[in-house]
Amino acid sequence: MTAAIAVDRLTKRFGLKTVLRGLNFTAAQGEFVALLGPNGAGKTTFLRILASLSRPTSGEVRIGGAALPREAATVRRRLGVVSHQPLLYGDLTAEENLHFFARLYGLAAPEERIGEVLTLVGLARRRHDLVRTYSRGMQQRLAIARAILHDPDVLLLDEPYTGLDQDASAMLDAVLQEVAAQGRTVVMTSHDLSRVAALASRFDVLARGRIAASASRADLADAQLLAFYRTAIAEEAS
Repeated sequence: MTAAIAVDRLTKRFGLKTVLRGLNFTAAQGEFVALLGPNGAGKTTFLRILASLSRPTSGEVRIGGAALPREAATVRRRLGVVSHQPLLYGDLTAEENLHFFARLYGLAAPEERIGEVLTLVGLARRRHDLVRTYSRGMQQRLAIARAILHDPDVLLLDEPYTGLDQDASAMLDAVLQEVAAQGRTVVMTSHDLSRVAALASRFDVLARGRIAASASRADLADAQLLAFYRTAIAEEAS
C-alpha cells in the first residue's frame, strides 16, 4: 500500500545553512503524527515542503504517490494546511470565507459541504457573523473548516495552538480528534507535549535537521513522553 507521505533523504539549504539533513519520514493513511522538536529544528521548513510552499534542495517527497515539486498541483488538491495564523478574511462572514475557498478548490454546489464543516467545527450558528468578530480560537476552528472543505487525504498543522487560551485549546482538541477520526493522515508540529499526548498516534522528534527518534503512543505512557523527547534531543546533541 502506498504511504500517504513518503520522504527520502530530504535536504534543505538556505545559502550556507543546512536546515534539513537527509531526513527520512513516512506516514500511513489515517496516522496522526506529532512532530516535536526545539525552535530552529526545521519543523516549519519541513511542513512547508510537504505543503509544496518550499522546494527541497535534494531528496524525494511524495504525497499519496505524487512527487513534489513536479506534481505540486496534484498534491495541493489532496492537502489541507493550517498554521498558527488563521489567514482568513476578517470582513467576510464564515460562510463567505468558505464559499471563496470553495471556488479556489473548484467545488461545485458547495453549500451542503460548507454546512457540514461548519457544524463539525462548532460554528454553524455563527456562519453569518463577520470573522473579525470571532475570538482567536473560533478563527482557528474556521481555519480547520477551510482546510478540510475539499475533503483532503492529508492535513498539515503548524503550531495551531499558538495564542489560544485553555478553553479554546480544549475546543480545538475536540475538533482535531473528530477530523482525525475520519481517517485523514495528520502531521502536526507542537511545543505542547501534554496537548499532543492525547491526540497523536505517533511521536517523531526532529533535531538538527533529521528525525532523531520515533515512537508510537502504544510504546509510551503519557508520563513517558517528556522523557522520550528529552532523551532524543540529548542523544542527537551529543
